[in-house]
Amino acid sequence: MSSVNNFVITVATANGSGSQSSNNVLVRTLFRMGLPVGGKNLFPSNIQGLPTWFTIRVNEKGFTARKRLADMVVAMNPATASEDMKLVHPGGYVLLSADAKLPESQWRPDVHVISIPFKKIVDNVTDSVKLKKLLVNMAYVGVLAELLGIPESALDATIEHQFGDKSSVIETNKKAIAAGRAYAAEHLKDVDLPWEVAERAGQNDGKILIDGNTASAMGMVFGGCTVVAWYPITPSSSVVESFIDMASEYRIDADGKKNFAVVQAEDELASIAMVLGAGWAGARAMTATSGPGLSLMAEAAGLSYYAEIPAVIWDVQRVGPSTGLPTRTMQGDLHAAYYLSHGDTKHVVLLPGTPEECFEYGQVAFDLAERLQTLVIVLSDLDIGMNLHGATKFAYPEKPFARGKVLSAEQLAAAGRFQRYKDVDGDGVPYRTLPGTAHPTAAYFTRGTGHDEAGLYSENPETYKANVDRLSRKLDTARLLVPRPVADVQPDNKVGIVTFGSSHEATSEARFLLQRNSICTNYMRLRALPLTLEFEEFLASHDRIYIVEQNRDAQLMSIVRSEMPQYSSKCVSVLHYDGMPLDPDFVYEQIHAAEMVST
Repeated sequence: MSSVNNFVITVATANGSGSQSSNNVLVRTLFRMGLPVGGKNLFPSNIQGLPTWFTIRVNEKGFTARKRLADMVVAMNPATASEDMKLVHPGGYVLLSADAKLPESQWRPDVHVISIPFKKIVDNVTDSVKLKKLLVNMAYVGVLAELLGIPESALDATIEHQFGDKSSVIETNKKAIAAGRAYAAEHLKDVDLPWEVAERAGQNDGKILIDGNTASAMGMVFGGCTVVAWYPITPSSSVVESFIDMASEYRIDADGKKNFAVVQAEDELASIAMVLGAGWAGARAMTATSGPGLSLMAEAAGLSYYAEIPAVIWDVQRVGPSTGLPTRTMQGDLHAAYYLSHGDTKHVVLLPGTPEECFEYGQVAFDLAERLQTLVIVLSDLDIGMNLHGATKFAYPEKPFARGKVLSAEQLAAAGRFQRYKDVDGDGVPYRTLPGTAHPTAAYFTRGTGHDEAGLYSENPETYKANVDRLSRKLDTARLLVPRPVADVQPDNKVGIVTFGSSHEATSEARFLLQRNSICTNYMRLRALPLTLEFEEFLASHDRIYIVEQNRDAQLMSIVRSEMPQYSSKCVSVLHYDGMPLDPDFVYEQIHAAEMVST
């Protein structure tokens, strides 16, 4: 009996071989057919030559997290062909490039291995040797299309959209796909896959397929960002690159002039310093980075916190420490972000778990930075940032920008006296003015040194203590303003699961697997720090709470122990930190085993 729209295909190639285009064609075509699909790219940190893998998952229930083993592996890379056979489960299929010249003695006996001469298939497509090396990738698209029953019209539409007005490129790629399809129709007609593709017309209406970095950049454009200062670093570079592309089209004045600025600084410290200068002047300014860059920004992060200057850092996390694994994913920057700088410092941290939230936080981050007059750090990661995810189409933001407590000349005149660092309202957030405000009392000293309410230099112990206590009150105000956690709670369930960010994808599926085995759980996904009242109530109402995170040192757990120690004994860590995207079977196995012991 065939399984309909429930399969995993992994394509194994070499980096720099041009396979990314063909893999995207496959994913986007399946999406056009109305199928729930996701694509995950596992690529090396060098430019060309090392192995790369792209996994496509289709699942009728919408689960698209990484699976450890595939139903089919397309083994195109001679250097890894033997190892790539291990990526398919017993009874699965391997489409092995004949050019790998892997002897049958090294074929797995428990899988179906089909040798295919991909290079020969494209021999007659073009005379260009260089193009042939690229078109073998489209040949495997054609073979898969024939085996899976993907309509030619759906593939054609994707090719035309992906390559735009490049008619010669479109035609050549269509020919390569047709050649692969013809080969499969003639030579693989006896292959009977135990799973199939069934088109679901209209099922993806109102949805898009997008990576989190592109969604983030789009959100920043809509969110009013006008200044970006950055230093390129994987995997965050495409955030700024996408911002430049979109802002160049949509942030242009009527006279054709740009109303935004992007500066590539000499290093990460310079970039965040530029952001602070722009934020002080009243611009919505941000920088994008990853863990190593975040470390270099620590000094300026403390300045933002203590001098109370709005700023945004968008951190797309990768594996550390040091250079670590630059093209692998992790959630290891939670501590670094929350406590960034020396002394007593805590920052607002946003934790997007979907492309929709990456887009939404493009405005929310700036709103919070200005309302709280502080640094806001957004923690994305490589998995959500650089991989393709299905998402609901983004709605045009209707909410006006929240600029916070900015005094105009008229308000200054009415107030009589302005003290920059005085807590007038009791929420820890003072009032500020912007440079150029036309009033004699508008000016003030912006200080990263000890200062009193008026901004005057002070080393008085009582004055210092009062100031940092006020900053602590500001964090309490932030608890009321940050995005609320997302929860799924049934009153009778006494086991809870907590996670954040990209761990949501796999953890949601793990809950489904647990329920099938009579373990019913409640769920809460954190969307920000500091921890909120809703989170505390969730901890209080459960007997056991599993905290799922992608780092070695249980960083979220340690924050819970520090800030809500009364619940520590209830909490159990589920930790994943090998750099691979979190998979649902791992989460299921960890929680299931622990529950068997507990019960």
